[in-house]
Amino acid sequence: MAKLILNHISKDFGTGGRAAVNALSLDVREGGFLALLGPSGCGKTTVLRMIAGFEQPTDGSIHLGERLLADAANMLPPERRNMAMVFQSYALWPHMNVADNVGYPLKVRGISGEGYREKVREALATVRLGDYAERRPADLSGGQRQRVALARCLVTSPDVVLLDEPLANLDRHLKKEMEETFREFHQRSGATMVYVTHDQSEAMALATDVAVMSEGRLLQVAPPAEIYARPEGKMVGGLVGQGAILSLAFPDGGPRRIDWSSFQGLWENRANGSALADILVRPEDVLADAEGISCRVVSVLYEGERYAMRLSMPDGQALRAYSREAVAAGDVYPVAIRSVWRL
Repeated sequence: MAKLILNHISKDFGTGGRAAVNALSLDVREGGFLALLGPSGCGKTTVLRMIAGFEQPTDGSIHLGERLLADAANMLPPERRNMAMVFQSYALWPHMNVADNVGYPLKVRGISGEGYREKVREALATVRLGDYAERRPADLSGGQRQRVALARCLVTSPDVVLLDEPLANLDRHLKKEMEETFREFHQRSGATMVYVTHDQSEAMALATDVAVMSEGRLLQVAPPAEIYARPEGKMVGGLVGQGAILSLAFPDGGPRRIDWSSFQGLWENRANGSALADILVRPEDVLADAEGISCRVVSVLYEGERYAMRLSMPDGQALRAYSREAVAAGDVYPVAIRSVWRL
């Protein structure tokens, strides 16, 4: 295996609008699990298709280690890239049983006999479907079908596994179960994985690195904890995690993360004419405090273990907060803000 390198790649479909992908550079470390995160239409699936060999870059290049996979003039076909892809639709053959679906890539490569059967058994055991080898896809649940698709990836020992929103068709309970399956799959296979999703919770739960995209451009790449705690820019701050973005006078050159006592000073002097900055406030950092800033409860959503609130600050800016106690719209709710991050 080797590092996957995307070097300044662009894709323009020639429709006259903006490019689907614009000058994107990204290194996917060997054995890493990268999530491409962004809203629909941001270009993440186009990036995945260029890596797979289904689309050719109009500029830039894609390398796997020292090997050129594609640039504007050359393109290695998908079957010669030693990659596997899991689709949202599973893409299983309905007339084949589970074992035959899993072994199909081996048949295409001319592998048969005991070597074929052993690889299929190992792949099914990895996804805990050894007892389902003779069943048809129609007899399986959605989660089991997704595991068959994973086993089909594993059977060829790919260098890179590409996943295009594979959990989008599953309910919430199955998603959690399959997230654990994906983590196990990554650990056991050791393959480099690139996972496309618009669901930030999936990206944060699964990936070793998250790449946030918007309008064809790469905004930030970082491990999940870093991209949550220290997002770069208003777009990333709004896409990753729940939170509110305030506009507040903030001195240049100071620390980007400040505590409640520092925030109080900025709040009390907010009309001093200083340049405004975008400040990210996470709801878990907004705490009830009788001596804090008096906010008004705009709306409340009961989430089972807590109440999620939308608050209005005295100057009309919105905050998000959580409470273990019942509150009602219209209540006065004074808060302290434990920590904020300047975007």
